[in-house]
Amino acid sequence: MNALMAKGLLFAAILIGATIYVVNSMHIDLSDPINLITMIGAIAIAVLTVGVSIKYINQMKTDSASGELAEENWDGIGEYKNELPSGWAFSFLGTMIWAMWYWTMGYPVNAFSQIGQYNEEVKAYNAKFEATNKNADAATLQQMGESIFLVQCAPCHGTTGDGLSGKAHDFVDGRISKKQVLAVIKNGSNQLGYQMGAMPPMMAQGKDAEDIATYVAGGMKGKQPAAFAACASCHGADGKGMNGMAANIADYDENLITHVVKHGKKGAIGTMPAFHDRMTPIQIKALATYIKSLRGE
Repeated sequence: MNALMAKGLLFAAILIGATIYVVNSMHIDLSDPINLITMIGAIAIAVLTVGVSIKYINQMKTDSASGELAEENWDGIGEYKNELPSGWAFSFLGTMIWAMWYWTMGYPVNAFSQIGQYNEEVKAYNAKFEATNKNADAATLQQMGESIFLVQCAPCHGTTGDGLSGKAHDFVDGRISKKQVLAVIKNGSNQLGYQMGAMPPMMAQGKDAEDIATYVAGGMKGKQPAAFAACASCHGADGKGMNGMAANIADYDENLITHVVKHGKKGAIGTMPAFHDRMTPIQIKALATYIKSLRGE
């Protein structure tokens, strides 16, 4: 063993010893997979660094440039067509294999996740919130609903719920507009996830569509148009949605609000996103209570 090899091994031993000393002095728990992987990585780096350094220092002392020169050169400096060093090639391949193991079995797939911890904490808090407010009275629900409305709904529907002068749904008036009814008749609807399923487009056309839209937008008062029979087959003769089987087109009730919040809805100023993962059932109920209060109910 030459002097360089002896010095290299000594240096590697010192690096490994220093690493072990730091781990022990800081009382790092090596039963944690992340800490253990870090420890193994530190030792591997120390060994590889010393080994590679010794190899190439020795090689520089004894080797000479040889082999076939490539045709290309830069300012007279050529390059030999030598094979890739086997040590480098195997190190690269080993790194790729280790990386695949690390990402799939070692970490992070099989280890701690801040996002996962956050989601678990949110679930636990929501469960506690639901238990605390399961018997909330109307005043508490309305106050809670107002807070939710101002944060989630007011940017599009306005702080007073007037729909920003008709740009979005007007909760103060509380009625769907004739234009909105005609749009649903023309395009159909299947976004809200009702049990009755999809409403096909073009259920009525021309004067029939106009008569239905006028009747629904007007609060379903007066004489019911004959063409409304096509709507009644799902929404019921009273338009209240067959006990939640379809949308209530006679009244903006809690059931309809729940479906809209959970599934989102296409509106005049864009698509309302689904809030199914951002509101608990109690919060949706509170929001419905507040929205109904906007028109004096």
